[in-house]
Amino acid sequence: MTLPAGLEPFLAAAGWAHAEIEALAGDASFRRYFRLRKPGGETAMLMDAPPPNEDPGPFLRAARWLDENGMRAPRILAEDGAAGLVLLEDFGEARMRDYLDQWPDDESAVYAAAVGELARLHQLPPGPFLDYSLGEYLREVRLFIDWYCRAQDLQVDADGFARAWEQTLGDLLPRQRPGVTVLRDYHAENIMLLGSLEKQGLLDFQDALVGHPAYDLVSLLQDARRDVTPELEAAMFDHYVQRSGADPDTLLADYARLGAQRNTKIVGIFVRLWQRDGKPRYLDLIPRVWALLERDLAHPALAPVAVWFDANIPAALRDADGGTFQR
Repeated sequence: MTLPAGLEPFLAAAGWAHAEIEALAGDASFRRYFRLRKPGGETAMLMDAPPPNEDPGPFLRAARWLDENGMRAPRILAEDGAAGLVLLEDFGEARMRDYLDQWPDDESAVYAAAVGELARLHQLPPGPFLDYSLGEYLREVRLFIDWYCRAQDLQVDADGFARAWEQTLGDLLPRQRPGVTVLRDYHAENIMLLGSLEKQGLLDFQDALVGHPAYDLVSLLQDARRDVTPELEAAMFDHYVQRSGADPDTLLADYARLGAQRNTKIVGIFVRLWQRDGKPRYLDLIPRVWALLERDLAHPALAPVAVWFDANIPAALRDADGGTFQR
């Protein structure tokens, strides 16, 4: 286990000089996490976000805003932004994903609580974050062409791809003003259960923007890493409508638009994680994402994008395997 540079004086200044250090499994970024344990049993989490690849500043700003507004982000115990070191409150080990693997009968209750927290977040004025602009949406879906299509050696109509997405997403932009805080990675591996099913903590929100309320809802219910049945997805969508008062037909169309946008982006990101970052395990998740994308493309709101996919992506690459790769 290689520890971050400058860790000893940082921990000494924070009062954690003699803590045991346990490395935790990493995620899809350059960040690393460690659990610290004092001799008396008190624990904390250490985030190592080393520059220049990572910057803890956005995480710290978002965590403080969430905490100030009654949402449950981990409290900041100590920080050294220049070194990329942050000491955080430890939310424990009860991730929503892991809990439901063990207690699947609680699935509806846990998801209902997560949807309720999302509705509560959306009742707040948007946070001090940048807008989720059309340019950002387009930059993200372009990852599909840059990484997936290139890996499959496909020659595709890139200009037509951009035009289809501009037409599809341009319609929802007026409905994301003034907007809500969008955490952008709100799913079962980034939600912690804090002593009860209803008390939930948030993780991985450093990329927060101000955007459309459907984005985090689709992130939760069209999870790239965990199967959510269509029945549960529909029930939780209805639960959000009841909690938020949103028009269900308009929201469903925007949910499909943003689901397709997100899933298209994720396919590209997972290929990039394999090819650029040496993480081939993400390829195993692509079939689930493809299946979700196909469902979104079936909505009439996605007609321009669906036409592009039909013309540019062979049917053999859109089956249950989502295309195969030589690893």
